[in-house]
Amino acid sequence: MLAAYRRLLRLYPAEHQKLFGEEMLAVLAEEHNENSGRKLIVRGAIFLRETIGLLAGAVHEHFRSLTEIHDELSSVTGRFAMRNGFRFPKTTIVFMLLILGGVLTAIKKGQDIASSVPDVNPPLPVHIQSVHSILLGGMPLFFAFFYAAGLIGWAVMFAMRRSGVHRLDQVAGDKQPNH
Repeated sequence: MLAAYRRLLRLYPAEHQKLFGEEMLAVLAEEHNENSGRKLIVRGAIFLRETIGLLAGAVHEHFRSLTEIHDELSSVTGRFAMRNGFRFPKTTIVFMLLILGGVLTAIKKGQDIASSVPDVNPPLPVHIQSVHSILLGGMPLFFAFFYAAGLIGWAVMFAMRRSGVHRLDQVAGDKQPNH
């Protein structure tokens, strides 16, 4: 069975094989060892399930690599998270488009206001009253508070060796004992 799994893993794109091939084969070998004492029909059903999963995964990865959907905002794949080689979440694109829409709407409203003022010679004195926002005074304090809270939370997690750096360190090669 492991030889068949190795052949099926070759159906994946080369980059995917390089990144995940050994890990996938190790998981399949572990499952093979766990189920080696079962009846032949049960092992056959597990082999069929894994074969279908590997074929479907290979097709999915080839489709993803050919269309490069992982580099764009896509509702097709449902992936809005970070992937290898991607530096910011894909939802950033949505937020940038929303901001662009707001700016374009503000420009349009400004043009409408400018066109509604009669073009009289000499121009009419239009006094626009300034409005003071109560949000601007508190916003820097608001952001500073949550930045400090996040920094304190990270420091606590780092001190407890629960941050992502420590978890990734334990996943790689030699597992180091917790201190």
